[in-house]
Amino acid sequence: MTLTAADVTTILGPIDEVLIAEIMSTGATPEDLAQAWIWLNGDEVLINEGRPLPSGKVAELVDLLSADIDDPEP
Repeated sequence: MTLTAADVTTILGPIDEVLIAEIMSTGATPEDLAQAWIWLNGDEVLINEGRPLPSGKVAELVDLLSADIDDPEP
């Protein structure tokens, strides 16, 4: 199942429409986005649990979201 704008805002909360479009263009699923969000907010815990680093769509989403976090608009 491909992401919709409603899926994105349900998982991430209100975000910029451009970022929503970028996320949707990845072809990721809602599960991929949820996993990426978990990695962004608790990577130390996941690493300590021995989980492998994200790959594929999840890694792409982590990169996209972390770039947005690192460079917020004024």
